[in-house]
Amino acid sequence: MSIKKVYIIRHGQTDYNLNGIVQGSGVDSSLNEEGRQQAAKFFQKYQDVAFDKIYTSTLQRSVQSVQHFINLGIPHEKHAGLNEINWGNREGTRITPEEDEYYHNMLQRWCDGETGICIEGGESPDLVAERQKEFVKLMLSRPEEKNVLICMHGRAMRILLCTILHYPLRCMDEFQHQNLCLYQLDFTGSMFVVKKYCDTSHLKESLPEKDSLQDIRTN
Repeated sequence: MSIKKVYIIRHGQTDYNLNGIVQGSGVDSSLNEEGRQQAAKFFQKYQDVAFDKIYTSTLQRSVQSVQHFINLGIPHEKHAGLNEINWGNREGTRITPEEDEYYHNMLQRWCDGETGICIEGGESPDLVAERQKEFVKLMLSRPEEKNVLICMHGRAMRILLCTILHYPLRCMDEFQHQNLCLYQLDFTGSMFVVKKYCDTSHLKESLPEKDSLQDIRTN
């Protein structure tokens, strides 16, 4: 039986990440220099994988994180279903427990199983899972795509992993994430099997001196 290998990464760092500011689907931020370094290191590690397709959200930080692979001529599609959760009124604000008790209370309610509740002005995990279904159906309908690279966003990635691995959404925080972390999964035809969990080993490697960020960006 043919195995579909699916590589799911979170986008690289942005200044919003660095400063603890909520982004969500309504903030189309770009990678900062650290994020570009992370993208270059991931490319350095996985550039020899024969990816058949790249899928990203419609947000530029996800596209920028895999731009080196796109530059190789690998087919690329954007899907709004992969966009980050809409954080509503919290988008663009700095979140700490002291500053926004409501936000952290909402996260706890989701972990308690109330995943149908929308955050104020935004989405619920159930709504995100529902819009992801079209993408998952599309991806699985293409058996010719043996190696697939997906770049998306932290909360949306947690929801997607719960969905395809058949975990209840209240368990989504069990799936840890960092900027440019990797989840590698094999799809056997009937189920997904996790091969790498929140792997960041590629980020510990150094870029060769000749591969400056400017060199890589212009490839």
